[in-house]
Amino acid sequence: MSSAVRVDIDRTETWTRYRKGLCEGCAARCCTMPVEVRVPDLLRLGLVEPFEAEHETPAVIARRLQREGIVGHFSHKHAIFTLSQRAGGDCLYLDGKSRLCTVYERRPDTCRQHPAVGPRPGYCPYGPADTAAASVTLASSGRGKRGASRS
Repeated sequence: MSSAVRVDIDRTETWTRYRKGLCEGCAARCCTMPVEVRVPDLLRLGLVEPFEAEHETPAVIARRLQREGIVGHFSHKHAIFTLSQRAGGDCLYLDGKSRLCTVYERRPDTCRQHPAVGPRPGYCPYGPADTAAASVTLASSGRGKRGASRS
């Protein structure tokens, strides 16, 4: 990345106004932000079975998912789970090589709604993908979408 394109994910004033197609050339920086999910997201991701969701409290579900390394934090007050991140900050479901979401069709609502909601609505922490990742096209990959694209 060139020094002219310094984006700091924690400084939203460095973010780019979102526009259609922006995700296709991005390094999936939004996928390094914490992802907050609720039980319906966990169901869609296949991390919780319907029976468990109906019969267990969110706190019990959170304890299990924390033991499995899937959830890093649970807010008891709001029943919000924060997904764990890899050591480098990537989402658990981001392919490190292609920078594509491996659960795109089942992704959480937080990801579906980005960048309309988030720390700076309408903006994203866009950063150009490196040469290797940029050569991966969404049409040919068949694995998922880059970031939270709304294609």
